[in-house]
Amino acid sequence: MQFIDQARIAVQAGRGGDGISAFRREKYVPAGGPSGGDGGRGANVVLRADANLQTLLDFKYKRLFPAPDGRRGGPNRATGASGDHLVIKVPCGTEVRDARTGILLGDLTDPDQELPVAFGGRGGLGNAHYLSNRNRAPEKFTEGRDGEHWLLQLELKLLAEVGIIGLPNAGKSTLISVLSAARPKIADYPFTTLVPNLGVVRRPSGDGTVFADIPGLIAGAAQGAGLGHDFLRHIERTRLLIHLIDASTEDVLGDVQVIEQELQAYGHGLSERPRIVALNKIEILDPTDLTELRGQIETHVGHPILAISAAASKNLPELLAAVWQQLGIP
Repeated sequence: MQFIDQARIAVQAGRGGDGISAFRREKYVPAGGPSGGDGGRGANVVLRADANLQTLLDFKYKRLFPAPDGRRGGPNRATGASGDHLVIKVPCGTEVRDARTGILLGDLTDPDQELPVAFGGRGGLGNAHYLSNRNRAPEKFTEGRDGEHWLLQLELKLLAEVGIIGLPNAGKSTLISVLSAARPKIADYPFTTLVPNLGVVRRPSGDGTVFADIPGLIAGAAQGAGLGHDFLRHIERTRLLIHLIDASTEDVLGDVQVIEQELQAYGHGLSERPRIVALNKIEILDPTDLTELRGQIETHVGHPILAISAAASKNLPELLAAVWQQLGIP
């Protein structure tokens, strides 16, 4: 399945039905008078969050969504049928903005949550509305109003409580594959992960917590370099970040600073988000080097860090214990 997390669509609400001009001409109804009915209201366009959708792929090939029009009025003061509302399903976590102004119209985070984005036009009036003492046989009627037309920007931000961040090849995909049932692509070259991966990790209580493996950031990601800029938005909703550090690189402290700088540059409060720092791939270090490297990182970040091995499943219970503690999960 192709992962699409941004889309631009046009929505057109339905046009109201026209009113009509009609007169009653029944055998036993003398001077029946005007009886033209009103037109029906045009249909609204409504976005609905669907828990079964994961991407905005459906909007890659279809961009225009017109809602049905209202029906014209009928004789005997019959009102035309209103159009059935057009419901467009989107993934949970979709932000909806006016594409022209960037104004946020709504944020669909809960399953079955709905957001009306375009309202249908009002139906026209039949000539029965214009009956008066001065005009006993009006022929005037009005046409239906056009429905609203909007150009919308849809932006999907994954709903995950824990985001795993780090430079390419830090072991993020390996970690989420060990902790959950997620099976991302894993290889020994950078940028193996091209899309965010979600995995559900079981809590001590038996419930699940969603972890997100965010594709590798690089220096300049907040300004658009590499893949990170495209996916930094997906950690905006997380409550906790796991900053994974590759112990096998030549400049470990430099790698730590790159991620910190990118979170700061991107903004949205990411640099202040609670963060667990974990040194990964410790199986390649001897105990002396590990102690020294761990001390250098702790001095830099100002608090203790964890030393783990995702590939060897080493010290992962300690990592999860720290996660549950940060999230306030007993």
